[in-house]
Amino acid sequence: MAFGIFIHRTDSIYADVPSEQYQFPRQYLSRARRCEGDWIVYLEPSKVRNSKGYFAVAKVQEIILDPGHPEMYLAVIEPGTYLDFGDPVPFREHGTILEQGLLNKQGRISGRAQAAVRPLSSTDFARIVGKGLGRVEDDTQRVDPGQPAYEFPGARQPIHHLSARDRVDQLTSRVIRDRNFRKTVLRAYGKRCAITGLQLINGGGRAEVEAAHIRPVEYDGPDIVSNGIALSGTAHWMFDRGLVGLADD
Repeated sequence: MAFGIFIHRTDSIYADVPSEQYQFPRQYLSRARRCEGDWIVYLEPSKVRNSKGYFAVAKVQEIILDPGHPEMYLAVIEPGTYLDFGDPVPFREHGTILEQGLLNKQGRISGRAQAAVRPLSSTDFARIVGKGLGRVEDDTQRVDPGQPAYEFPGARQPIHHLSARDRVDQLTSRVIRDRNFRKTVLRAYGKRCAITGLQLINGGGRAEVEAAHIRPVEYDGPDIVSNGIALSGTAHWMFDRGLVGLADD
């Protein structure tokens, strides 16, 4: 097993559904197979306008032949593992390439950067995921002062010293997944309740709204923006109890 990079763009010609599957041609089969049972990071190409850079992470469940296209293959994503980064990570940060494995001996970007499927070192994986998950203090959730603070896996270690496997532990933490889901949903809704239209921000800059899953996690609802809605505390309570709902129109 090994970590990897899957390049994806929203206007891709391939049958990609990042939270469910990633389609690729035979030339990438051996590389993709190394990622079976392990985690990959999605990257939007730099040439895409307003590129999101490294924008999500997911675990590859298996590699199969695409039944609808015999010349293509599918990386099947393990249900419930896809997660949009709360803080998308740029390909370059302050002029530095975060994916150091792409550099040649001269310190320049090698031809490996053109590969849509490629290996990712554990060091680069830990660095990118760490930046994507952001910091606990960046959380936009309202916090009850009487509640004990949640300590995420590896919290007592210096942030730069967390290993790749420490990061994997974080990716399977419901608390951390909810925090990142909230950040992406609130960003999409401008921190405004989708039902009341209210945008309430406290003195510390934290939003009053919460992020709700349209299809609940317990019913395999994914942690993706399209499955989220920003709701005020009261609207969220009513939504969870079926007192208000959503329709296609």
